Amino acid sequence: MNLQRVAVIGAGPLGRRLATLSCRAGYVTTLEDVLPSNLRTAAAEIAGELHPSLRLAGSVADAVRDADLVLDSVPDELESKLEIFQMVDRMAPPHTVLLTPTSVHSIADLAACTYREERCFAFELSEDNGVVRMMETLESLAEARELVTAFWMAAGLRVELKVDPGVLPLPTVR
Repeated sequence: MNLQRVAVIGAGPLGRRLATLSCRAGYVTTLEDVLPSNLRTAAAEIAGELHPSLRLAGSVADAVRDADLVLDSVPDELESKLEIFQMVDRMAPPHTVLLTPTSVHSIADLAACTYREERCFAFELSEDNGVVRMMETLESLAEARELVTAFWMAAGLRVELKVDPGVLPLPTVR
């Protein structure tokens, strides 16, 4: 799997940071937000410096149409995450990997609402030591993990990987 195109959903502060990391790492990056004011702010902040590799999109469909990797930066609320996961699942190519920041939701449970469970990962960025903590599911594909790890390494971050087993079945009592 070859990573060339990255889409970032949400142009708030985290989305702008992720788009900047992606552009600096050399990827063609599309930044999307439903609020035009967020896109204008993003353009003012980062588009000048990174203009050749940054594109702006006004819809999720336009942003993810040819993406190899999609990072969402929507609020860490269950309904927002589920909505984005389902939209990306419908609109992105089958090979696209989905990466979401969350510290409160199980990536295994979020991924289970898609047809690409093996291509969904969660992350937490460490502000102080250049580390990204990445969570994968029991179903994660090695090639998808390698793509996400390569993205973070190209962005200058060290990856710590953990597996999220999701909700495990209760043992049966006899």
